[in-house]
Amino acid sequence: MSPAAPLRLALVVIARDEAHHMARLLDSVRPWVDEMLVLDTGSADGTAAISAAHGARVEHFAWCDDFAAARNRALDLAGADWHLVLDADEWLIGGGDALQALRTTPPGFVGALELRDRFDVSSGMHGEAVAWLSRVLPGGVRYAGRVHEQPQHGLPVRRLPLVVGHDGYLAERLAAKRGRNRSLLEQALAETPGDAYLWYQLGKDCAVYDEHQAAEAAFERACALPAACAAPWWLDLVSRRLYALKCLGRHADAMDFAQSQMEAGAESPDFFFTVGDLLLDLAASQPRQAAELLPMIESAWRRCLELGERPEQAGAVAGRGSYLAAHNLALVLEGTGRDAEAAALRAAHPRPC
Repeated sequence: MSPAAPLRLALVVIARDEAHHMARLLDSVRPWVDEMLVLDTGSADGTAAISAAHGARVEHFAWCDDFAAARNRALDLAGADWHLVLDADEWLIGGGDALQALRTTPPGFVGALELRDRFDVSSGMHGEAVAWLSRVLPGGVRYAGRVHEQPQHGLPVRRLPLVVGHDGYLAERLAAKRGRNRSLLEQALAETPGDAYLWYQLGKDCAVYDEHQAAEAAFERACALPAACAAPWWLDLVSRRLYALKCLGRHADAMDFAQSQMEAGAESPDFFFTVGDLLLDLAASQPRQAAELLPMIESAWRRCLELGERPEQAGAVAGRGSYLAAHNLALVLEGTGRDAEAAALRAAHPRPC
């Protein structure tokens, strides 16, 4: 009896005007897949030509303001047993062996990969947040949703040792994409105003452009919907909402919200890091309360270090359970005359190069 033929694995990408990023993506994935399918949705640059030159099959699609429709067309055209779904501003960092193993793995689950989002912190400095996303799909799985589309299935989700980089949140990329998703989110919410996930995504979109009032309005709407607090992205929403309220100077509202989330955030360094940041901002705005607030600030950042890094949590920002919390705590220690303890803390939690 002859052995079964290996299963086919295809990279599936939708792209428009992404000429500067296609080579990085395609070159990172090409050794590990049987085919790379790029669906061009109306580029005016060299996206199609560069994709073809780097080994992809290029097809074309008339954009219809619906990401799910485009993704599903690309999946139909690829027609593989397994599909790895990535965007043009992403690239494979590690996990090629796990992709190779899919050729002998029956497609009875959806695979989640670790996405590392890079974002600007200050001039020349980047931060990194982690998300686990369902991007390795059995052949028959398709998407739904005009924007921030999600795969629809009833299969178990299995985390795979795949690591993907993403730099779409760096400043120059954000400037180029400004407004792209906002109108689609607003259209989708007009159709389904009770979708907490879409309100959360709208809040995120506003927040990355420092539109804090609009972000808080969207986050508030999401929080008012009963399903939100059970969602896997809830703690990320909590931290983002606390930051928006801080930026708006609404410290009392932020403290009330933080207090209501103490149980939910008990194991989240991101939650306690944001609480410490909020308390510090409150102390700066109300100097008479600083002496009362400093022990609480210190406690919040010590809790971050106790918890350590938790990259498996949605929206986790690298360093909030280690060097970022240690840096902030050391400033508090130095400001209260505990220089030796601050120096030891910095030495124990150095910022990675």
